[in-house]
Amino acid sequence: MRIVGGTHKGRQFHPGKKFNARPTTDMAKENLFNILHHRVDFETIKVLDLFSGTGSISFEFASRGCRDITAVELNSRHCRFIREVTEEIGAKSITAVKADAFRFVGQTDQVFDLIFADPPFDHPKFSEVPRLVLSGPVLNPGGIFILEHSKNHHFSEYPEWKDTRIYGHVLFSFFQKDG
Repeated sequence: MRIVGGTHKGRQFHPGKKFNARPTTDMAKENLFNILHHRVDFETIKVLDLFSGTGSISFEFASRGCRDITAVELNSRHCRFIREVTEEIGAKSITAVKADAFRFVGQTDQVFDLIFADPPFDHPKFSEVPRLVLSGPVLNPGGIFILEHSKNHHFSEYPEWKDTRIYGHVLFSFFQKDG
């Protein structure tokens, strides 16, 4: 795993062979952050990274100057890895939370400007993630929600859906909450 842009560009981290996560590919991350570069001011947004896995997306946001990032990951080993890398790169802006993403979204009183979610593609509640994020108060009006998914899922029926980008086997669907 490596950071593809920002102040920590090129830094590599190795979660180990026992890590049970599918990190977003470098090509997909680079394209995602090229899109976001034109849509958001990284230094002023509050970011929520759901199903963080390796923390790769959180590290990319921190490397680009985000000052408030919450990484939610249920797996203890993964959460510990995120905390270790956060400390190693000195990213005081990342808070790693060991929690179930569904419960976290339903219980938090925090509100975010951008939410990124990368649930396991075979998660039994995968299709519930967009409604969970878009129907509650966790995303600011006008806020952006990005869902990483496979070609087996389609979300254009959502009124908040704006676009889907394809990078190999990875798709990003972009939603914007009415504001």
